Amino acid sequence: MAEQYDRTDAFSGASFTNADLAGATFRSCDLRRLKITDSMLIDVNISGLIGNIVVNDVDVTAFVTAELERKHPECAQVRAMHKADDYRAMWDAIETLWSDAEARVGRLPEPARHERVDDEWSFAETLRHLVFATDAWASRTILDEPMPFHRVGITHTSYPPGEAAALGIDLEARPSFAEVLAARADRMAVVGRIVDGLTDAELDRMCARAPAPGYPEEPRSVATCLGVVMGEECEHHRYAVRDIAVLETRAG
Repeated sequence: MAEQYDRTDAFSGASFTNADLAGATFRSCDLRRLKITDSMLIDVNISGLIGNIVVNDVDVTAFVTAELERKHPECAQVRAMHKADDYRAMWDAIETLWSDAEARVGRLPEPARHERVDDEWSFAETLRHLVFATDAWASRTILDEPMPFHRVGITHTSYPPGEAAALGIDLEARPSFAEVLAARADRMAVVGRIVDGLTDAELDRMCARAPAPGYPEEPRSVATCLGVVMGEECEHHRYAVRDIAVLETRAG
């Protein structure tokens, strides 16, 4: 059994020389200022928040961003939002993207909807995480609801499990896909109501409540909170359709 290191800073600033890291997995890790020199990077898969990525003295950041936006134009659309109408148009696009994805998953057998690809979240788990994201960044911040969290939500992986339990979230829950879809539909309706009534002035309103306990206590604008919600929607849709293609192949 490979060693597991969880929530540790033991390797901050460490140096690895002639070390065998083949097959290692880094999930929700802080890799800022990481430097890899004279090493073999073959069959390497990297995803996450990227910036100033230099490979063999070539900055590939712009190339990666351009390719992502070519394949997933909604990513660029999120960054271009400024007016209330932009947010409404973005949400309409997001609803269409997920409707299409759910239709594809609906044609798969029930177990496939809960099946992980390369140990990433299953489709059901992805929807459960988006339930949490909506609860945190829409209901709690924008609508100022102190405890809006659904039991079947899934927090981001770095959120302490004990704190998730204190919110009423059951990370060990194994809801049916129908239960997940019901929670998801309810939360999407919450965002739909927010953007339907949105005005340009409302975008600048500051939200006093943090998304969840443990987040920095600082004011965030409605625009910022909606940007997080919609950014999460687009990024996780990108991951989801990638894995749906694998599941469809497996199902024949």
